[in-house]
Amino acid sequence: MLKCVNGRRGLDDAPPPCGETWIENKMTDKKFPVTDEIREAMALIRRGTDTFLIEEEFEQKLARSKATGEPLRCKLGLDPTAPDIHIGHTVVLNKLRQLQDLGHQVIFLVGDFTAAIGDPSGRNATRPPLSREQIEANAQTYLNQAGMVLDLERTEVRYNSEWSNALGTTGLIQLASRYTLARLLERDDFAKRYAEQLPIAMHELLYPLMQGYDSVALKADLELGGSDQRFNLLVGRELQRQYDQEPQCILTMPLLVGLDGVVKMSKSKHNYIGITDAPNDMFGKVMSISDDLMWNWYDLLSLRGNDEIATLRRECAEGRNPRDAKVLLAKEIVTRFHNASAADAAEAEFNNRFRAGAVPDDIESVEVESVDGQIGVAAMLKAAGMVESNGEANRNIDQKGVRINGETVTDRGLKIKAGETLTVQVGKRRWKKITVK
Repeated sequence: MLKCVNGRRGLDDAPPPCGETWIENKMTDKKFPVTDEIREAMALIRRGTDTFLIEEEFEQKLARSKATGEPLRCKLGLDPTAPDIHIGHTVVLNKLRQLQDLGHQVIFLVGDFTAAIGDPSGRNATRPPLSREQIEANAQTYLNQAGMVLDLERTEVRYNSEWSNALGTTGLIQLASRYTLARLLERDDFAKRYAEQLPIAMHELLYPLMQGYDSVALKADLELGGSDQRFNLLVGRELQRQYDQEPQCILTMPLLVGLDGVVKMSKSKHNYIGITDAPNDMFGKVMSISDDLMWNWYDLLSLRGNDEIATLRRECAEGRNPRDAKVLLAKEIVTRFHNASAADAAEAEFNNRFRAGAVPDDIESVEVESVDGQIGVAAMLKAAGMVESNGEANRNIDQKGVRINGETVTDRGLKIKAGETLTVQVGKRRWKKITVK
């Protein structure tokens, strides 16, 4: 955590965080040359984005950076409100890594102050405040996750309590005076709650202002966020204007579609890949997605260049097996969250298991309890944790997706006797050795 100078500060003096001196950062009328290198960088940065405001401004920022040798300051703020555990949360981190690899200064901002308020984005009720202990524990999780994507040695890690705590009551009132209630109520979630006469707590109205002030404190050239963050990012741009700074550009990323190819990746939807998943599981899950979804994942998750991805797409369109491209993506993801050796081993295991039909070596052994000396097959699968419900078990049976000791199960009414130990497979990736007690 970076150390800061403590003390109460008012905003009228535009004090910088950590005792630094403000540097005037207005956009001048001078036009810097846009080279092919700049255009290529813009194409890479633009890939997979949901919103990119304002592209012409950012192109000039890039051109100026190239001409002056001064890297741009690219900020991502995350409130540690809950542990992030799946790769969908890394989409925006991947974009930040691309900017880092282009030579710019990336800032990973831990919103330890704003987490105590609670981001109201997309919510129809007030978010309960978190304890300091919860925030600190979650913040460490976020940093660990960020370190799997970013080069932390080249990353400026900051905490917004550095300057937010120092504002004091006077500074907070001065900040609030720079924005109107009417503008805040333009935000969709606030507008809906107000129209439906649902409560909006006063501290929630402060959230966009506090996030926006982060951009002032950090003198951000670009702020990244999820698609639900657009309003907050625009507030930051407006506040920078008021503090006589060059306004930041804005880049938002869409939500990652999950394994089912239908809805966003979510643990509750059971369509996610956890960043702590075992290499074999991670590899197999990537291989299970559709060919169409694969290209979307390439745009959002891969750090490969545009030309390389375009070549892969063209080759697949011309007859190359899309499986080859999917293997490359699966290995890239496993390597990121584990290592290259684990990715190679996962590929070998996948080929052995699903091409040759071999039984994996690392099957988990579980015990389930019978009733009156026997148990139905659907109940057994549920008790063993291989399915969420009897209904899911029966659907897998109907689809010929359940095998016991290598034989396909076709009878929903199959009973398993106590004392039997079975090698059970559900779908392509779920294996367990089940002993009925």
